[in-house]
Amino acid sequence: MAIALTGARLFDGSHMLDGRAVVIENGHIAAVPLEKDLSAGIRRHAIEGLLAPGFIDVQVNGGGGVLYNDVRTVEGLRKIAEAHRRYGTTGLLPTFITDTRAAMAEAVEAMRAALAARVPGVLGIHLEGPFISPERKGVHDASFIRPLEDEDIAIMTSLTEGRTLVTLAPERTGMDAIARLASAGVLVCAGHTAGDYDTVIEATRHGLRGFTHLFNAMPPLVGRDPGPVGAALDSRDTWCGIIVDGHHVNDASLRIAIAAKGTERMMLVTDAMSVTGTDLTDFELHGRTIYRREGRLATADGTLAGSDLDMASAVRNSVHRLGLALPDVLRMASLVPARFLRLDHECGRIAPGYRADFVLLDDALNVRQTWIGGSSD
Repeated sequence: MAIALTGARLFDGSHMLDGRAVVIENGHIAAVPLEKDLSAGIRRHAIEGLLAPGFIDVQVNGGGGVLYNDVRTVEGLRKIAEAHRRYGTTGLLPTFITDTRAAMAEAVEAMRAALAARVPGVLGIHLEGPFISPERKGVHDASFIRPLEDEDIAIMTSLTEGRTLVTLAPERTGMDAIARLASAGVLVCAGHTAGDYDTVIEATRHGLRGFTHLFNAMPPLVGRDPGPVGAALDSRDTWCGIIVDGHHVNDASLRIAIAAKGTERMMLVTDAMSVTGTDLTDFELHGRTIYRREGRLATADGTLAGSDLDMASAVRNSVHRLGLALPDVLRMASLVPARFLRLDHECGRIAPGYRADFVLLDDALNVRQTWIGGSSD
């Protein structure tokens, strides 16, 4: 049975609209008519606030007390997705960081089962490492960093549903491996890399699609050595994930990068860990204690370890800290990652035929309600 959401202002992915209704049927959007044109017999549900496309987060290590590396099960993935749904995220890539080959295979199998079970919000997997630079490993366990081999490629290309994103260091894997992954449909990003500008640009010619948490775990841009950051901002056809939490990157650096790249290629990510959606003050990562202090997650020696961020906070920070226009920010949280994932034909807009994935925001940009496939939380 169709239902019409009425009463809210609407951001459809391009424009702010008033006086519109959103008609939902069979988990998709059937129509976006003027409210005055709704048929008298249709069931209506009155809402108040701003209705926008649901947020899409391509880098989520955990949430709800669950870390993907530790809980490689369908139920674990369900808990992560449920934790982030509270903050407007209706689509996400649970992220499995550098670990053993056996553990990586288990993570992929858990994702295969979760996709088959249609766990709400789960769009696929992000494998971040272990084919990264030891020089730029961040909190990743150096003992698990290894060369990329054929068996790894077989694991990473084995999902037949959903999306697979792989973060690697191009200088460590070589161009042929990047081309093999890309030709198999894997989305390849550069991250935790010490590669120089020329190497990274060459990787884009072999299928590199984007950059994981721009600025972090890579050399800085220098006048005579632009490095991965320079390659990211100079390449027109790539996407960049950015963490807008006031800890990972200085606000001015983010504004400069966005001015150079444009909002249409910048996507908000959280890099969230298991503490999101909980009151936990610390957690364990590969035997190391990670401390949660004033919105920052770090080891005892101060090394950042993911973020204490959710997508609604990232949206608010982008508006209030970076001074970006709300429509641009909402696209950076929905349509831009949908395009990166090649899902913009079904996600990231409120338009007929698209999935009924929405977030309802109040005037302070706090989440009031979410819908995934037309089902509200």
